[in-house]
This record gives sequence, structure tokens and C-alpha cells, in this order.
Amino acid sequence: MPELPEVEVTRLGFADRIAGAEITGLTLGKPLRWPLGCEPSLLVGQKVLQVRRRGKYLLLDTSEGLLLIHLGMSGSLGFGKVLQAAGKHDHFELQTTAGSLRLHDPRRFGAVVYAASETDAVAQKLIGRLGVEPLSDAFDARAFHQALQLRQTVIKQVLLAGEVVVGVGNIYASEALFMAGIRPTVRAARLSKPRAARLHAAIREVLAQAVAKGGSTLKDFSNAQGESGYFQLEAMVYDRAGLPCRVCGAPVKTMRQGQRSTFFCVNCQKP
Repeated sequence: MPELPEVEVTRLGFADRIAGAEITGLTLGKPLRWPLGCEPSLLVGQKVLQVRRRGKYLLLDTSEGLLLIHLGMSGSLGFGKVLQAAGKHDHFELQTTAGSLRLHDPRRFGAVVYAASETDAVAQKLIGRLGVEPLSDAFDARAFHQALQLRQTVIKQVLLAGEVVVGVGNIYASEALFMAGIRPTVRAARLSKPRAARLHAAIREVLAQAVAKGGSTLKDFSNAQGESGYFQLEAMVYDRAGLPCRVCGAPVKTMRQGQRSTFFCVNCQKP
């Protein structure tokens, strides 16, 4: 599943190029996870003002509303003046005077939803409960620790839930916990202020590194130019079960948490 770094890399790949363009058409393929929520003709003539990101959602602001775009499990966006003929897995295409934005999604768990504004009930249902953005100045170490003190769930699941901090998906939660030296099974409320501060710094560092590396391509992720990410090649623990820890040499362990695979080192990460 594309996580925050992959979504941010996607945004950076086309946001400047589509800003200011006029929407000239919209083509829909097979139904996605949620319906568009408006007639396609409503978007024609509107201008694209900017493209933002909120967690794993891209927010494409238009002159009269916004499109909320989620890549789902296997989605990717392509943007260009001239695109290849649409295939069977291309289910949304926004034509503009600057080029076309196309969603390719084999599993169709992604979505493009129109809302009148970010405060609209449609938008709030999707993004209203998301936590603080980890790469923004609003992600404060002290407030992060205070929020963790209220959670009795294990720290890995708290990170994945997205209510304390948004966008720290499975890959980057495993990597951040390793960097901070924290076992993924520790209860969030048990983390001391210094350990929470280390985790706060690790989350920011891991996500920033991932964006710089173009995200992670495990199966089919590509950015708006069709390029793969390379962060997974430098992962310390993720998807390295049985391989030696890059720090201490002990075999990397794996377990299931909330139906997701967790990777960790028993020597480097303390309970």
C-alpha cells in the first residue's frame, strides 16, 4: 500500500505542473472504492489551484471545491501532456490544459471523491479524524508523548491507527521503532519522555529519508513520472526476516500485529 512518503513523492511529481490549469474533461472507468460524488461535468471549467497532502490523501483544490484522492492498495497516479491509451486498470482521468492526471489501480481500492470544501461533511468523514502531520512543525515531541500516555495499545498499533500522528504506515513504523530502539510490543503509555522523544525524531527522520529516496516500491508503486522508489533497499529491518541486523548481526525477527507483519531486532530494540 502506498504510504505517506509515496503519496508525497507522487504529489511533488505533478503539483507544480498542474497548478493553474483549467479542467477540460473527466473520464471514469470501473467503479472505485467510493463514488465520485458529483457529475463529471461539474468539474469542467474549474481551475486547479494547488495540490496538497493530508496523511495518505492528496487534496486537489479547485476553484469551486476539491478532489480527495486515495491510492488504495495498489494505485498510482500518472501525469503528462500525452499519456498512453488507457488500459483496463485505468479508472479515473482528469484532463486539463496542462496535461492529464490518471489513476491506475488494478485492485480498485483507491478513490477519487469530490467535496465542496475541506469542511464539508464528505471531506470530514475521510480526513476529519486524522492526526498531526509528522513532517510539519505541528508535530511536537512533548504533545506526542502526552498523547501516547493516553494509549494502552502497543506502540506499533498506535502509530498505524493514525490518530496521534498520521501517515506512519507499516514499513515506516517498523523502521522508526528500530531507529528509536523501541520494541513494537511496548505499550504506548509505558514510553518515558526520553524514549518518546527518540521515537518522535526517528519518525521524522525515516519519513524524510523515504521521501528523498522516492518512497518504497515493494510491488507496483511508481511516481507521477512512472519511476520506482528505492527506500526499501536501505531498510534496516522491514522485510528482512532471518537476515542479520545491520547493526548487531542478530537475525531480524518477524511477527503479526493487527494482521500486518512487524519486523524488529530483539537486541537493538528494548521492551
